[in-house]
Amino acid sequence: MLDDDAALHFDGTHFHLRMRRALRNNGTEPITRYLIRIAVDRYPGEPERSNALYRAHPLAWDELNLAAHCGTEPMTWTVKHDRDAFKEVWLEFANPQTRFPLYPGQTTEITYSYSVSAEKWGPWFQRAVRLPTRHLNVTLTFPVTSNPTVWGTTTSMSAQVAPLRTPPQRTDDGDRAVFSWSTVDPELHARYRLEWRLKTSQNQEDESVTTPTASQAMADAGIVQEDDPILTRPARPFGLPAEAAEAQQVIDELMAAIDRVRALHTFGKGMGIAAPQLGIDRSAAVVLPPDSGAEPIVLLNASITETSPEEDQQYEGCLSFFDVRGLVPRPLHILVAHTDLDGTPRLTRFHHGEARLVAHEIDHVDGVVYRARMRPGTRPIPVEEYRGTGHRWNYN
Repeated sequence: MLDDDAALHFDGTHFHLRMRRALRNNGTEPITRYLIRIAVDRYPGEPERSNALYRAHPLAWDELNLAAHCGTEPMTWTVKHDRDAFKEVWLEFANPQTRFPLYPGQTTEITYSYSVSAEKWGPWFQRAVRLPTRHLNVTLTFPVTSNPTVWGTTTSMSAQVAPLRTPPQRTDDGDRAVFSWSTVDPELHARYRLEWRLKTSQNQEDESVTTPTASQAMADAGIVQEDDPILTRPARPFGLPAEAAEAQQVIDELMAAIDRVRALHTFGKGMGIAAPQLGIDRSAAVVLPPDSGAEPIVLLNASITETSPEEDQQYEGCLSFFDVRGLVPRPLHILVAHTDLDGTPRLTRFHHGEARLVAHEIDHVDGVVYRARMRPGTRPIPVEEYRGTGHRWNYN
């Protein structure tokens, strides 16, 4: 169980975030660390403009002033991902003086805070439900003189973007306008996004607020985008079982990334992700079949050894350029050689939608993106023109 309270305060020059989470260990092993994410996007809907900003002025650790506590104990932290506009940090249940793991059945409360200048923080704040949560609360505070307007949207695995069921409530506290919003028992993997418009001191509207593009959302979630050279070179295979621990760590990172992107989009056809898309140069991928109850398909050192002569064309999307969809020919049936963590070689047949998903991810570890598979003269279409989102591929 988890209570999630987020408070964002804008003082006119900086945004100050304070998170409080009540945690309970319902597992069977002690918990020794907790993952948090920091993502910024100054110009939603204008990825080139945002990317240029953060390339020139990346979000720096010293400006964040990150601090964390478990109860009254300070928590140390270690960096997992450090990109220009996206950070992931493990908060450790420890400090130089003591350790305080969260044991099975125990509860605790952690808090953490950081600050970002208005030059680097866009007009939005988002909460993604990644753990079972009882209460989710968000408070936004702005100067009354900024004449703030606040609204919100929600997205889940079963629904596209929709307005919040209840509006944020405003109360004024002296010179501060306080907007509060909460929900009870939110759906797992749901995403709640609050946006706002402010007035400047010259009574001009703040820069227009738009929803971030699909590709920018994926970039914010830590997915490498198409201009990165890692996507166009073959990934290094694992030596198994000698590198089983390293392979398992990559699999864990892929599963965590899947949780992040599933909170951003509905994948009715199933989905997959390969290690190069996380900036990891290893031959590993994970595929979630279209069947929601099916187990994830883990692919280590995978290669296609046999393809059927029968093929079809279907539209595919790629997390590394998610603003478009492309019509890609693929065989209807494939035979894949891959390896278990213990070094056992495997041969697995995949059919129809699963074959397409698996072939797409094997292409990634081979340094191939689906644009290279499209027939001559065929071009991807903008995602806005695609009508198959949330639906399975059609096989008669």
